[in-house]
Amino acid sequence: MNEKEQAIIDLIRQNPFLSQKEMADTLTISRPALANLISGLIRQGKIAGRAYILPEEREILCIGGANVDRKFQLQQPVQLGTSNPANAIESVGGVARNIAENLGRLGHKVRLLTTAGKDADWLAIESASQSFMNLQSIEQLPNHTTGSYSAILDSSGELILAIANMDVYEELSPTYLQKHELTLSGATLIVVDLNCPKETVQFLQKFASDKQIPLAIVPVSSPKMNRLPDELHGVTWIVCNVGEAETYLDTKIESSEAYQEAVLALIAKGAKYAVITAGSKGVYFGSAEEGVVHEPAIKASTIVDVTGAGDAFVGATLHGWLDGLSLHQAIQIGLLNAARTLASPNTVRTELSSTRLTQEMEEL
Repeated sequence: MNEKEQAIIDLIRQNPFLSQKEMADTLTISRPALANLISGLIRQGKIAGRAYILPEEREILCIGGANVDRKFQLQQPVQLGTSNPANAIESVGGVARNIAENLGRLGHKVRLLTTAGKDADWLAIESASQSFMNLQSIEQLPNHTTGSYSAILDSSGELILAIANMDVYEELSPTYLQKHELTLSGATLIVVDLNCPKETVQFLQKFASDKQIPLAIVPVSSPKMNRLPDELHGVTWIVCNVGEAETYLDTKIESSEAYQEAVLALIAKGAKYAVITAGSKGVYFGSAEEGVVHEPAIKASTIVDVTGAGDAFVGATLHGWLDGLSLHQAIQIGLLNAARTLASPNTVRTELSSTRLTQEMEEL
């Protein structure tokens, strides 16, 4: 920004209700010149909302993947090297997007920040997502394709193989985020997945620490754990599965004691709350103040599809924590949402709401 643009931002921070006349008089410039500067700041994402008003309501920002998911469930045991009969389902997904939808359905104001192509896949994502999150900060890139994730599941719904086309997320750079600095500054919580480049995660780590905004980091796979910063100071939540934790900590986790040691290692790196999910074994979680706790999984009535259960856990856990539940209670409500999502054919279950989740918790 130039000096005049910065002066406008400073004035709005001091008093967002200033009229354009008052601002023009203070800056000793004409009203038309001020209007042009404000228009430029809006285009840059430095000012949100109408005219010169800064963002009015704090949002949860979810930054990372928004994909089209294609799932192929085999009708018979897999046979390599030949065609396998399967049922096909297409839906929208992506870790950040899925978490955003869970939080949106649970009643939070959520904004998704991601990069996408200008294609039919993005239109599908937009149509399915816009009721649950703000999509105004999306950057569509004409020379890229929207992210996609294709999964092959066995007849019981367990994952056999997944293929990810995620090159577009390399454009989720600090430069992109700097265009939305005011939006970031007003966040009540920032959630970032590791589809983002490492330098973007590091940028958010420092930004959140400087602004004292809670930050949750959610890995997407073991191969992308190299995008997680070496130190986790300024990270409020780190939620990973056992494979991701093993990769990051360069260790094997095969016993209850090893899980506890791994959670403590994540805390020692600086994370306030560390969570390692262990599938049917439940989760191990803790903090420096409360130590490490194991919470058993809540058994699903049936397993229709494992895709989305981890994101459901994260979304509901953060929801519970933001609503003032204790760490243990937030983890429990996260496990419940994960179990109900396992029994759903949808990546994010359509019946989810804050009232419904509370009722389900009371019925346990």
